[in-house]
Amino acid sequence: MNENIRLKLSLLPDSPGCYLMKQDDRIIYVGKAVRLKSRVSSYFRKTAHTPKVAAMISHIDDFDIILCNTNLEALLLESNLIKLHQPYYNILLKDDKRYPYIRIDLNEPYPRLSIARKPADDGAKYFGPYIGATVIRQVMDILRRVFPLRTCSLSLPLKKPIRPCINYDIGQCLGPCANKCTFEEYREVVDNVVEFLKGKYQPVIAKLEEGMVKAAKELQYERAAELRNCIFDIRGLMEQQNVESANQTHQDIIALAQDGLDALVQVLYIRGGKLLGADAFPLPREGMESAQEVLDAFLLQFYQDRIPAREVIVETLSAPEDMSLWLRARRDGAVDLSIPQRGDKRALILTAKKNAADALQKRNAHARIKEERTTGAVKELAQALDLDFVPHRIEGFDISNTQGTLSVASMVVFIDGEPVKKEYRHFRIKTVEGANDFASMNEVLSRRFLRTQREEEKERWPLPDLVLVDGGPEQLRFAREAMLATGIEVPMFGLAKRLEEIYLPNKTQPIRLDMRSPALHLIQRIRDESHRFAITHHRNLRAKAGVRSRLEDIPGIGPARRRALLAHFRTMKAVSDASLEELQQVRSMSKSAAQQLYLCLHPQESKAAEDLNANA
Repeated sequence: MNENIRLKLSLLPDSPGCYLMKQDDRIIYVGKAVRLKSRVSSYFRKTAHTPKVAAMISHIDDFDIILCNTNLEALLLESNLIKLHQPYYNILLKDDKRYPYIRIDLNEPYPRLSIARKPADDGAKYFGPYIGATVIRQVMDILRRVFPLRTCSLSLPLKKPIRPCINYDIGQCLGPCANKCTFEEYREVVDNVVEFLKGKYQPVIAKLEEGMVKAAKELQYERAAELRNCIFDIRGLMEQQNVESANQTHQDIIALAQDGLDALVQVLYIRGGKLLGADAFPLPREGMESAQEVLDAFLLQFYQDRIPAREVIVETLSAPEDMSLWLRARRDGAVDLSIPQRGDKRALILTAKKNAADALQKRNAHARIKEERTTGAVKELAQALDLDFVPHRIEGFDISNTQGTLSVASMVVFIDGEPVKKEYRHFRIKTVEGANDFASMNEVLSRRFLRTQREEEKERWPLPDLVLVDGGPEQLRFAREAMLATGIEVPMFGLAKRLEEIYLPNKTQPIRLDMRSPALHLIQRIRDESHRFAITHHRNLRAKAGVRSRLEDIPGIGPARRRALLAHFRTMKAVSDASLEELQQVRSMSKSAAQQLYLCLHPQESKAAEDLNANA
């Protein structure tokens, strides 16, 4: 503790509020407390702390506080501060999965339905979330057939009516853009949609039945049949949602699993009494923290961008009353928050907890396998090559050509055993003619290591820790000579494909690793990736050269006309198959240019014309 921290601790008030732990003026942790004095002081007492808290305390050189009137106010402030500053030692929920909502903005004169992945505080109403894209597509399809709201993005009302789109003609839009309906008629349909989405199906069905009977009495049988089909669709959706369950509760079940190092939260989604989905959220470094604190922080972030279910069932919380008030504010309606100790709801918590433990175990097993394939494989490779360090950056090189033409080379980069594709590079062979892979490798390695010696930092490439050359001892020799000629020396080895043998400089006997060795699998991945990257670039060049050789060698066909021809016909085959009249229709093609192109692409017709002139 420095003097500044001691002074601030002595002046702490017994008030609710938030505290911000800092290192070099950067916020590294945000917390809340009912009594700031006792909570903040506890961090600096000589008592046992969890490893995460102890690590955080060792970095704190200052802290600030923000006083609040109530614990709920502190809870809201903590949520906003974490979202704003993203402190390193807070639980940061990294989740890219967004279940869809149906959105309707009642503030618009003529509202429309849309799908939103994230509810926003924009005054619109959001219904959902719908677990899965199939469900929301089914609901939206029925809504569009039953309720003829507009789907366009026009800013209505328009100053001047326009012609309505096809949706009006097929009865799926009231045509407000063309003044085909009044404002009141449109809003009545909007009100029916909102009631439908709230789950009040019967009034909507009653209105549809009334309209069906009225249409039948007026001999409008087609309209009556449309309304009948709408009623069948709504009842079918209702039956599908109600199957096997009379319980229409919407619940989020939340439980936690910890293993002493990491933690994982499992969320089960129950909609209409049925389990429709589940998500697992890993929380690194939270394995020894209080379960209450972990779930407090999780709920704040989980529901920051989500609408809570009607009922939220949690394993444990430190202040359920305050959390309940916050969830109600997020939902803008009633939310039942419970921490059950027995009964059916407790059984749901135990199910979620069992799933959380299983997911955490599988995640740890996956992490071990990944570590074995990456950093573990790099360490094993260092031992196999007798290196006195573990290489961080490994580069792999390969040559690709077709009978010596369009020779290219590739450089792929693996850092700590994983590919970093933004570091990949292509080379066009400039000084070597023909299929000479040895000389090509020499050129490529010379150019690569000269890039390490560039004066300007932005043009300078980092030096590799280890270089893999695709090939045997001769390939390796040429590559190493090129490197040494630049005045640089880094470890280098070759991999011969036939027997997967590793060759080292100045050693005649190759190294053979066990075929199940993670180190061998790693260098095979590097070799295969460099080969793929090289041959893909070579094929692209070859395809471009095929087009170039046929168009660029024709007099009168410059870059602009080549672009226009390929834009118009899409493929070279279509250009070749085009008639003279079709070629003349292309933008920027003159009559003489089209004739010249046609004769070059159809030399047999050109020869026939010459023979005819000779005979004449």
